[in-house]
Formats: sequence, C-alpha cells, structure tokens
Amino acid sequence: MTNRPVSDRPSTERGVNEGCYDLVIIGGTAGGLSVAISSQRSGIEEVRIVEQGSTVAFPELVPENRLDIGYGERALSVEVIDPSERGAEPDHDLLVTTDHHAYRTRGVLVAQRETDPAWIPPIPVPESARVHVGELPDHVADQDILIIGTSDNAVELVAQAAHQGGGVVLAGGGMDPGLLSPAGEHMLRRLERERRATILYRSVPDQIGEQGGYPLAYFNDRRTPDLEFDHVVFATTRRRPDAVHQVVSPEALATGRVVFLGLPDEDPSIPTAPGWAVGNVVAEKVFPEREVPPPRPKLTQRASHAGAIDELRDEHYNATITTFEPTHSDLWVLRVRPDHGDTSHLPGQYASLGLGYWEERVDDAVDLGLDDRWTKLIRRSYSISHPIFDEHGYLARQVESDELEFYIVLVQPTPDNVPALTPRLARKRPGDRIYLGPKVAGRYTLSSVTDPGATVVFLSTGTGEAPHNAMITELFHKGHMGPIVSAVTVRRWADLGYLDKHRELERRYPNYRYLPLPTRESDVPKRYLQDLITDGDLADAVGGQFEPSRTHVFLCGNPAMIGLPEEVEQDDGTKASAFPETTGVVELLSDRGFMLDRRGEPGNIHYEEYW
Repeated sequence: MTNRPVSDRPSTERGVNEGCYDLVIIGGTAGGLSVAISSQRSGIEEVRIVEQGSTVAFPELVPENRLDIGYGERALSVEVIDPSERGAEPDHDLLVTTDHHAYRTRGVLVAQRETDPAWIPPIPVPESARVHVGELPDHVADQDILIIGTSDNAVELVAQAAHQGGGVVLAGGGMDPGLLSPAGEHMLRRLERERRATILYRSVPDQIGEQGGYPLAYFNDRRTPDLEFDHVVFATTRRRPDAVHQVVSPEALATGRVVFLGLPDEDPSIPTAPGWAVGNVVAEKVFPEREVPPPRPKLTQRASHAGAIDELRDEHYNATITTFEPTHSDLWVLRVRPDHGDTSHLPGQYASLGLGYWEERVDDAVDLGLDDRWTKLIRRSYSISHPIFDEHGYLARQVESDELEFYIVLVQPTPDNVPALTPRLARKRPGDRIYLGPKVAGRYTLSSVTDPGATVVFLSTGTGEAPHNAMITELFHKGHMGPIVSAVTVRRWADLGYLDKHRELERRYPNYRYLPLPTRESDVPKRYLQDLITDGDLADAVGGQFEPSRTHVFLCGNPAMIGLPEEVEQDDGTKASAFPETTGVVELLSDRGFMLDRRGEPGNIHYEEYW
C-alpha cells in the first residue's frame, strides 16, 4: 500500500486526522471486501475500509490482500466538501467522518448490513436456546453447527464458525455460488477445499426438531440423513441499517458516487447493487474513466480459457488418490488422502467425493447440459469402507490411517440416466487429484450395539457392504463375542472385492460367517437375501440366535432389497403404513418381531439406502 498511516496525515479544524482516498468502504462485509480487493487489483490502491466492529467477514483476506482497515470506527457522516480548501484533488469532494478520523474521498460504498428484525424461519423450529436467527451462539469451538441459508450472510456465518473451531455444515439447498459476492464465493470454495465446512448445495431441512435437548434437522431428501447438531443458525435476509443511511447527506447522495450494497428494489432512488455486481457498479459510478477488468469469467466462458482445467483443479480439489485397485474394470477399491483435516469417523459413516464436469469420461455418453455445468463439481456421497487387514496382516485400525477407503462401482449410462461421477472416476489413477468433503456425521453406525454378546447381522447388495467392512472390523477390535454374519448379493463372483479378506476373518474368528450370494453364476443356485430369512439359513448361520430381543440387523444397498414401508392414504382419508409390492427384508423381519429404527423410535433394523 502507498497510503501513509492516518496518524501521519495533517490535522483539520474538525479535530481529527484527515486522509485522502480514492474509495472509502463503510463495512467489512463480503461485498465490502470484494470491492476493496477488486479495486486494488484494478490499480486503485487508495482504498480504506471503515469497520465499526473488531473484525471483518473474512479475516484471512486482510493480510493476503494487504487491505487498509480502520477497526472500531463508526461512520458519522458522508457529505460534500470543497476540496480546494483542503488541498485535495478536485474530484475528492466527499468527506467521510467517523468517530476517530475523517477521510476525503472520491467515492463511498456503504456495505454495512443488519439483520431484518421481521424475518422468521421459513420452516417449523422448536423454541430452544440452541436455535439462533442471524447470529452465532456465544461458544462455537468444538460444537457441531448447522447454518441454513444461501446468501453472503450464510457464508459469513460459516466462516466465523469455522474460524472459531466449530464443525460447520451449511445447508444451502439451491445456492448458486456465482450469485455470491466474489469474496463470498472465494471463501466458500476455500472453506470447502480446506475441509473446514461441509456444503450441502442440494439439501435444506424442512423441519427442525429436538432430540434429547439438541436440534435435529429433518431433511426431506433421502441423500441426506437426519442430522443432530449442537446449534442451528438461520442466515437471514439483511437490510441497510437506518443509521448508516441517515449519515449520507442529500448532496453526497446526489453526486451518484455513494453506492449502497443491497438489492436495487430496496430504494430505487439511490445507486444500489447486490454483492455479486457491486464491484462493477462502484467502478462505473466512481471511476468511469478507468478501464476496469471484467470479473473473472464464470461457467462456460472459462471453458476456452487457457489452462482452465488446471485452474479449476487447483480451485476445487483438496485430496490425492493414493490407491486405485480394480477388482475388475468396473469395480474399484479407492483410497484418498486429504490435504487438510483428519480422517476420523465412526464406522458406517460416509464422506463425499467429487470431480469436475471438465474431466474426461471413460464412455461416450454425453452429460445433459454440459455447457452450463462445465466448471462445476460433481459430488456424491459414499460410505467409507475399511481395508480390514494392514500391510503386516494384522486387523487394520482406522485411527492409525491418514487415508479413507471407498468401494465404488462404475455406473453404466442408460437412456434414462447418464451418470456423471463414476465414468470420470474410472479414468483416475494413484497420484491424481480429487475433491474430498469434510466428515458428515451419518447415523448409520454401531451406536445401538452395546451388548458384546448380541447377534449382529449385516445384509447388503453390491458395494453396499462398504460400511459393513468398517463396522465388522470395529466389532472385532472391541472383542465382540456374539455371532456376526455378513451376507451380500452380487451378480458374479468377480464382484466380491473383499472375498478373500472375509474368508480370512472366518478363519480367525469362529463367531463370524460371510455369506456371498452371486445371482448369475452357474455353480450356485440363484438366491437373494430375502431367501436367507425365509429358508432359515440366516438363523442357522448365527447358531439359532436370531431373536429380536438380542439381534441387530444392518441393511445397506438397493432400496428394493430393504423394502421400507410408506405412508398411503386409505379410503377414509386416514394414513397407514404399507410395504412395497415386492417383499423386502424389512417386511420379513417385521413379521418376526423386529422393529425399524426411525426418527424418535429406536429399533433393531438399521438401514442405509444407496440410491
């Protein structure tokens, strides 16, 4: 910066130190920081941010961009002056006075915003001290925080919570990062890349309940399980503070060089712009003679940008593929090591993997709307698997690993569905880069298995056995003594990526059985998991100890195999539960006295649908 410290500038008759700037920004919000950074990069170095608080929206950006900020300064007035009386440039005819200093300037951006007191959450919420509107709780460190919103304000709250050491999930269903301010979009990408926050771009809760005194977010989306948090925070709509609006004199407003951050329909009589466009508006109003570079191209405009793919990979990817072991061409065991954050998780939980639409596919299918998606990231959630044995042949321990293992099958395109991620993942090899999302606390875990003598049964289809690998390994580490059975249906013997490891577990642990059921092999009869129950083979495999009172059953994979009941409306208008036409495992177990584990209703049938 070429600016001298305010204390080195000459005093005025106002009794405060006065400095000269090209632009003064009132408020260190995401929009304010965006304009400060973009202005400096356009050669407008004399930029001052006036922030009445002790920090700005994204503190990391201050030293990185050498921003000039006056903390603890409250703006008192913005008025027109005669610059010749103060020896200033003729066009520096605005004076911003704060409770500490005064600044002669060419233009002003009023970026301060405040919570709209009339705003209320759009979904049902309980009356709880753990549900907040517009601001974080007092203590965030080591707390699980859900922030709901799609605006810059939501990103600001996420950044604050992450900076204070909270575990943050942003439910931004419908969020378009391109409509955030540039600083907001940059920080959102950064928080996600550094695994400091989980961003749910497609999911938003439809209700906040309460369980054991803690908020429970109910998502009407089978891709996102119901999640419990320490606190839930709603990012609100924000408005221009009346006090800040009142400090701008009519004469200053008439210059057209005082711009307000916000939506134009708030007050059509003054220059106003949303965060994503405010930089251009300020440049047009305050520096019309300058050739200000346009914003960085978005969407398909970047497709022709030289080096765009490398740039996008650097922007989005935060992990490295360390292992890529094909069971066959369409089935792989994949291990990923993140650049940031740890890999701790509970057996049965999941993480998200992602690749860009810019990556090449292994097939000839064409993604729908690829031109509009080219710069975007494809994210999919996958249950975390487990290597079972380490390189020395001992039972592996996840706590000793800095990697996560996944078990993934290539999804083939059909006339009705063109998969986006796995055909791109199929081209990757060890050393390639990938996106790995932060941990999300999935509820498909062993938390209900507290009796070391209980019977534990795992039933899965295909790669649905991935979380069961981790759970079974955990049970053996804990010294579980009761019967353990894992059964999985696949098409071919070749589709059993962990077969040899499970056979070794059988040799080492007399209380363990592995029951693979290939359905398209000539050497074995065609059977499904339902047949194991109806024929009594599952009860035999656990030594007859298949009573609901001491048995937990875990189901993962094809929803048709699981067969969850649905509510249907009856002729009299009431609703009742009905099982699908095709009999699933849940119906068979329910007939035998087992109970489904659902919201607020603990049971012994636990499930995780895979699509």
